Amino acid sequence: MEFERRRYNHAHMDIAPLVDVVFLLLLFFMLTSHLVQEPAIKVRLPESKTAEAKNEAIKTVLITKDGEIYFMGRRVDLKNLQLAIKEGLTDREKDFLRIKADRDVSVGILVSVIDEVRYSGVKNFSVVTERR
Repeated sequence: MEFERRRYNHAHMDIAPLVDVVFLLLLFFMLTSHLVQEPAIKVRLPESKTAEAKNEAIKTVLITKDGEIYFMGRRVDLKNLQLAIKEGLTDREKDFLRIKADRDVSVGILVSVIDEVRYSGVKNFSVVTERR
């Protein structure tokens, strides 16, 4: 006597398209999260042959052509720059500060800003230029 075997129908769900969508979303968010918006303040940087491109999110002091000073996107007077830097940077010994000055700014204003940065206790700062 032969018995007929019972056949089990396994219901499998194909998750390959779901995995593809998840990887595409992951890739999209990874790529778009690294885009850093530059501030809307117009500054034409001086040119340099040895300038290096950096993509880090670093605190910035901007000096416009008219001599206006901006720290982290808000306008600051030269007198109050030192206080603003002390409030804006948590660890002035290790944090890095960029100074972006317009190429038409007088050297006197730039030197005054550098002095205020040093008086505030910042050890690591640089003056940003553009590569030719």
